[in-house]
Amino acid sequence: MSIVVQKYGGSSVADVSRIRQVAERVMRTRRAGHDVVVVVSAMGDTTDDLIALAKQVSPNPERRELDMLLTAGERIAMALVSMAIRELGGDAISFTGSQSGIITNDRHVDARIIEVRPFRVQDELSRGKIVVIAGYQGVSYRREVTTLGRGGSDTTAVAMAAALGAEYCEICSDVDGVYTADPHVVTDARRIATLSYEETQELAESGARVLNAQAVEFAKAQGIAIYARATTSPLPGADPSADGTVVRRDPPRGPGTVVGVASERDILVLESSAPQDEVLALLDLHHAAGKQLHVVSGGGDCRLTLVLSRENLHEEARLRDALAARFGDRLHLADDLGALSVVGAGINASFDNVRRGSAALVAAGIIPHGVATSSFRITWTVPRDRLDEAVRLLHRTYL
Repeated sequence: MSIVVQKYGGSSVADVSRIRQVAERVMRTRRAGHDVVVVVSAMGDTTDDLIALAKQVSPNPERRELDMLLTAGERIAMALVSMAIRELGGDAISFTGSQSGIITNDRHVDARIIEVRPFRVQDELSRGKIVVIAGYQGVSYRREVTTLGRGGSDTTAVAMAAALGAEYCEICSDVDGVYTADPHVVTDARRIATLSYEETQELAESGARVLNAQAVEFAKAQGIAIYARATTSPLPGADPSADGTVVRRDPPRGPGTVVGVASERDILVLESSAPQDEVLALLDLHHAAGKQLHVVSGGGDCRLTLVLSRENLHEEARLRDALAARFGDRLHLADDLGALSVVGAGINASFDNVRRGSAALVAAGIIPHGVATSSFRITWTVPRDRLDEAVRLLHRTYL
């Protein structure tokens, strides 16, 4: 039988009734003739609640202990889903990330998968069992429990699908695919039927919440098709893009076409005239990963600009103190900005798209703080209190 990997997000397993719905959908997949591997996130807002609890104890929780705490959420969900499947007559067994063979590097809170050894999963599938795996977690080569960062359950699912040679990987959530913008912000956002790996990765890196960027990286490397679908949707039919989003290699689309608008609200923008190597070394010491790095040198001066996401930054107070003590007024952290991106293949073949977006923002009185580009993306940093307005504006402009 072909193998299907299904991942269910926190909203899909938020309470007992939804867990039962997931179990019923898993059983329908099994009856359709597939071996099934299920990857689950923690129930509802469990991860956020555990982080908040940790920060009541310590404003700068030690990353190793934070991983020990946070992995409890997925372990609860995997056991409950396994129990629900068994109540429906399925033969299910649950595994933690380490038991399922997810091997990571030695970085806590935002580890990366370096290898998958799915031997126990394969053994149980061969016995006819449904395997339920705790997402978002693994074990380092030093046998330390690690977590994969926000959206890491997606990464678990796609990496496992690749290791098992699965037919496809379903990412199931409370929305029926990837949209041209966040439907909570843009009421007329439209579902995108097909996306390339590159477009999806850029959307994820830019703040879109449906898929995880590292997960898409795994899918691209192994050629695994990802079906982003609603948990309440039927099983994929002959055309899974008809009621979901299919992520695959090179969908038919003309270059320069904008496929979506994404935004990230919770960022810090670091600007510094201090030596760049010293600044970056201190950021690495505090595990503060950045993006959109710009360095300009000239006349003996060096100006560095870097966007920091707060998503996996769990020791912000300690980092701020260290930066202030080391660099003083040579470094500034702007805490009133958001990032706004438009994404599409060949989007910067000319400067037309940059000019259109910048002109639309300025005409609305939204003055960009900065702009950065790649071959698939244009990103503006704008005042955070006008970020949603800017998303709606650029969605009208391009889509």
